[in-house]
Amino acid sequence: MKSPVVKRSIIVAGHKTSVSLEDAFWKGLKEIALRRSVTLSELVATIDSQRSFGNLSSAIRLFVLDHYRAQPNDPYPRHDMMRVRAAS
Repeated sequence: MKSPVVKRSIIVAGHKTSVSLEDAFWKGLKEIALRRSVTLSELVATIDSQRSFGNLSSAIRLFVLDHYRAQPNDPYPRHDMMRVRAAS
């Protein structure tokens, strides 16, 4: 069975690191970076610099979750973070 977690390498503050996230969180993170007009690496570096505990993957998940929870109620949301797609 294929794992829903995707491991990717990313440059954070000039250092290469790997981050493991579910595809929905990667997509959400990329959308947030695009909306803020920053690179994915810049956004992850900001998240990394502001976390006080836990690992980077967990900090990113919480950041993405908080971002979408803070959005006003939209009858036509672009992402439904509560919906879980079955693995192919």
